[in-house]
Order: sequence, then structure tokens, then C-alpha cells
Amino acid sequence: MYGRRLTEFFFPVVSDTWISILRVGLGLQVVLYCLSLWPDWNFLFVGNGNGLISRDLTETILTLDTPFLPRLGWLVGFGSHIGLSESRTLSLTLGCFLASGCCLILGFLCRPAAITAWFLHLASVTSGGLMSYGVDNFMTIGLFYLMLCPLPDRYSLDARLWQNRPKDPSQLGFYQRVLQIHLCLIYFFGGLDKCLGAGWWNGTSIWRALTRPPFNIISPHILIRWSYLLPVVGRFICSIEIGYPIFIWPKRTRAIWLVSVVAMHLAIALTMGMYLFALIMIVLNAAAFGPGLLRRHETPISLPEEAVISS
Repeated sequence: MYGRRLTEFFFPVVSDTWISILRVGLGLQVVLYCLSLWPDWNFLFVGNGNGLISRDLTETILTLDTPFLPRLGWLVGFGSHIGLSESRTLSLTLGCFLASGCCLILGFLCRPAAITAWFLHLASVTSGGLMSYGVDNFMTIGLFYLMLCPLPDRYSLDARLWQNRPKDPSQLGFYQRVLQIHLCLIYFFGGLDKCLGAGWWNGTSIWRALTRPPFNIISPHILIRWSYLLPVVGRFICSIEIGYPIFIWPKRTRAIWLVSVVAMHLAIALTMGMYLFALIMIVLNAAAFGPGLLRRHETPISLPEEAVISS
């Protein structure tokens, strides 16, 4: 009995709508990420001390314990063997990264595009680790799930061109379930960490976050005027995050919690200018729990009759 319940929990029958949301959202994220770094890409990642921070120094520091992490130095070294300069290799790398994001949006060559985007993003994070922050970690997580999940989805261009065989709905459900559990762990421990300190209870953490450059978009005069709301906001964020794994599962509270999380990330984007961070978190939440809100209107993918017989 318990085995059957575990099987139903980890292998629910779902459609591939969540993969479509994840694919398009991550494709948009990659495109915007590349465009935001386009003017300074070479300056950020050039080696030999000619850039903002030497790529060689960063790669040496961050790969002492993990020497097998992808890094841009591998691509620069390969480019030098075929006669390409470091600058040209870095520019081509950014172009491939941008092209992979466009392919994900269109759903063209989904698997190669997802693998390429994951590899190039992880390489750029490794080579520029001293300048990376939360958005890079969550982009890596999202691209990793997309790279492994059953592709292509039925809304992709690949599905229209190649007429791929429909995926097993329970297999689709397994990958979505792992993503859901991963998000629950992230929010719960993030909220627990906030609750253990006094800063989120009295509003000082909110104040520091909103007044620290380059996130100080709101004028300090406005913050002082509305300072009595900062403890309320801090406690609201703590309750949303630590209650995420409890209230995101029941159908009665899922919509409320999902809207609250999306509103929280939109507020972060508008008040701190962290647009890419807000986008990746909204995409992950929408892919993990958004399709469940429309479950009555979703149609799980049907397997061909011969596949059902063979199973």
C-alpha cells in the first residue's frame, strides 16, 4: 500500500506543459542574460590580468577542489589551437550561448541547445565566480533540469518537425516532482535561515538590502517614511518561504502561495533592480507548480497503443 502511494507520488501522470514553461522561460532568461553581459563580456572574462578580474586567477581559485568544472579557459585553449585569438573565442562563446537561448525559446534542437546553454553558463560562472550571485546558481539548476528532462515537449518546433514519439506521462511527472521537492527545500531552508536572525523580524535586513548599492533604487527618504512597514515585510517573507513546502502542495492553498511567491519576486525586481533573479525564480515556480492549477484543463500525453500493451 505504501509502495503504491510512493509510486503515485514520485511518478504522477502529468502533461509536458511544465517542460514548455521551463524551456521557454529559461530560453528567455539566457537571452536576457547574454544581452546584459554583451557590452562587457570580453572585459569580464579576458585572462592575463587584462580584464576587470583576471580569469586565470578566478579559475585557479575556484577549481582547486573541483578541477573538472567547465570553464572558459578550456574554450580559449581550444580556440588557440585552431588559430583563434582569446577575444574572438570569447565572442564566439557568447554568440553560441545566445543562440542556444533562442533555440530554447523556439523549441528547435531542444536537447543540444539545453546542454550547450548549461555548459556555457556553468563555464562562465566558474570563470567569473567572484562576480556571480544567486541568479547564476538558479540558472544552473534550471538548465540542469531542462537538460535531463524528456525533450522535446509537444509545443516545441522539434515536435512539429520530427514527429517524436509521445513521452510516458509518469516519466514527465517524476522530473517535475524532483523539481518541486528541490524548490521546497530551497525556500524552507532559506526561510529558516532568515527566521534564526533578528534582522528579518525588526526590518533591518530589508533596510540594508534596499539601501546597499547598486540595489538602492528607492530613495532613503521614502524608506524612512514607510519604515514601520519593514518589519511587516520581513515577517511576511519569512512566513512565505518557511511555509512554502507546507502550503504549496494542497490545492486549496497552492494558488495563494504561488501568487504570493511570484509577487515577492516581482517586488524584489522592482525595488532592487534584480530582474534576472526575479525572472528565473518565477520561471522555476511556474514550471513546478503552475500547471497543477490548471490540471482540469490539461490533457496528459497519451502513449501509443503498442507502447501501452508492451508496458
